[in-house]
Amino acid sequence: MSRAWLPAALNRGHRYRDRVQAAAQSTVGYYAERYGHSDPSVWRERLAAGEIWCNGQQLRADAALAAGDQLIWHRPPWEEAAVPVLSQRAVVFDDGDLLVLNKPSGLPVLPAGGFLEHTLLTQLQAWAPEARPVHRLGRFTSGLLVCARQRETRAQLSAQLRESTAASAVSRGCRKVYRALTEPLAADWRCGESRAITVPIGRRPHALLGQLWCAALPGDPSALESRSALTLLERRPEGCLVEVEIATGRPHQIRIHTAALGAPLLGDPLYLPGGAARPEVLPGAGGYQLHAHRLRLEPRGLALEAPLPSGLLEGQQP
Repeated sequence: MSRAWLPAALNRGHRYRDRVQAAAQSTVGYYAERYGHSDPSVWRERLAAGEIWCNGQQLRADAALAAGDQLIWHRPPWEEAAVPVLSQRAVVFDDGDLLVLNKPSGLPVLPAGGFLEHTLLTQLQAWAPEARPVHRLGRFTSGLLVCARQRETRAQLSAQLRESTAASAVSRGCRKVYRALTEPLAADWRCGESRAITVPIGRRPHALLGQLWCAALPGDPSALESRSALTLLERRPEGCLVEVEIATGRPHQIRIHTAALGAPLLGDPLYLPGGAARPEVLPGAGGYQLHAHRLRLEPRGLALEAPLPSGLLEGQQP
């Protein structure tokens, strides 16, 4: 059955509020550093257009800022891309507080990356107004997304789903299992074989964002420890069907770890074999198939599963 989509549409614009921490910095310089997606010439145009206010006064020309200055960028409406419609048929579990959804691929969870209103959060408010996501899945990652209506429940579940060692993951009773298609794994992988991946994840320079999470460079003191376990389920003509269990929740962890093995997610336009990123691509670019398939929350006695999308089912052995 085909899924309904919200068409591309203009949003209502947004106000970005900032407080200046250090003096002797120009308005253009501040914004070019704070929001690196736009170069200084673009910020000069926005300043000339009257989009930027300082301490309640509209600015028209560049000026030095003082510590404590209150800035507002009145971003005009922009077009948000079409996204899938989230319906109540996506509900996997609901006890009146805890709400687990089967998120469709292509739907951002929270505002980011050019999306403000075309998000899962906005759509969720229409029929579960008190519910909020406990964690994120990437825009093009489908599958189990945990939400909760009560703040206390969200705090508890967030602690469960956050970073953990493999040992504490068992004690906390949280198990997260994904399915994905990767580029072909090395010939020495056997079907059914599992291997641990412990490549640290750190920030590397990126032409469009300044920095981006990738496989950490050697010697990076700020690199984050990360752990996954990958199991080869099936070899296909185009690549490999794999299962990945994560014991930590680093940004883009599965995309980076499979790339670090030399087999990025099939169709991933961002990560290269080895775990570096293409400089001309943003993290929100899609084309890959990654699905949050199973989730176990032991203290609640829950073992949940989101059906596999068709692209991951095709050719799978019983």
